[in-house]
Amino acid sequence: MTETAAAAPESAAVRDDPAPAEHDGPHGYASDKAAYLKRMRRIEGQVRGIARMIDDDVYCIDILTQVSAVTKALQSVSLALVEDHLNHCVVDAARESDEAGAAKVKEATAAIGRLVRS
Repeated sequence: MTETAAAAPESAAVRDDPAPAEHDGPHGYASDKAAYLKRMRRIEGQVRGIARMIDDDVYCIDILTQVSAVTKALQSVSLALVEDHLNHCVVDAARESDEAGAAKVKEATAAIGRLVRS
């Protein structure tokens, strides 16, 4: 069994909310999609670099420094996505109705809670 396969059930067990429903229409990040993809490709390259460092028996502190950089980069993407979600999805839902707005706030709060616990 691979590490990824072994980790999947654990992460699923940690979730305390149902799987997100499919959402139609443009998402809050749509206008910055290319920039998000560019950032994620850069992070992906950093992660591959960490794997190479491990394969090359690089000093552990140097590897940890790179893991920290990747973690910060992912946190930055996460915060930007939260901001886009609040500015677009939550605001639009609040304009639609109080109930829809409250549901989006609850959804965002749960997502932020997952980010904080990770």
